[in-house]
Amino acid sequence: RKNSLYVHWDKVQVAARSDVAARLAVASKTMAVSCYIGLGSNLGQREQHLHFSLAEMAALPDTQIQTVSPLYLTPPMGPQDQPDYLNAVAAITTSMSAQQLLVALKDIETRAGRTPNRRWGERVLDLDILLYGDQQITSPTLTVPHIGIPERAFVLVPLHDIAPQLVLADGRRVESLYEACDRDSVRYHGDLGWGASD
Repeated sequence: RKNSLYVHWDKVQVAARSDVAARLAVASKTMAVSCYIGLGSNLGQREQHLHFSLAEMAALPDTQIQTVSPLYLTPPMGPQDQPDYLNAVAAITTSMSAQQLLVALKDIETRAGRTPNRRWGERVLDLDILLYGDQQITSPTLTVPHIGIPERAFVLVPLHDIAPQLVLADGRRVESLYEACDRDSVRYHGDLGWGASD
């Protein structure tokens, strides 16, 4: 009888551990991560393309848009025989993995009308994962923090607008990067008009 009680208690402990593990697994899948997404467009109705991208991101599974920076007009980084860009940065929370989010953003670009083009050429819509929580990711398809953050004023200025105290996963401070970058070519272009009701 004593042995049977031990066996019963062992089964109870195993069941309890399994239940805890299952709950933790579910929690890990649903835990929201704070991310920052760079938005850009220099073809067609640029503001409409950016608004479309926000609406589509807000419709992604377990994803919410927290805030969106003002718009900035910036010269193209690549060939200069193309229109200026409108750029912004959006802060979101999502339970999607970084790779799932990347695939979803590429799909939004395609549905907005983006097609393959020359390197750093014109783009109907450009969406980049700048930061994914405090993670550092290096893969063939994704690098986080985005390698262009330190030297790209068209990213740093709108990012600084909504998260001036942010510290990147590699320890660099947005405030310090913002102060160090050349911001002369970045021109304020107003508010995109995105709100919680959109």
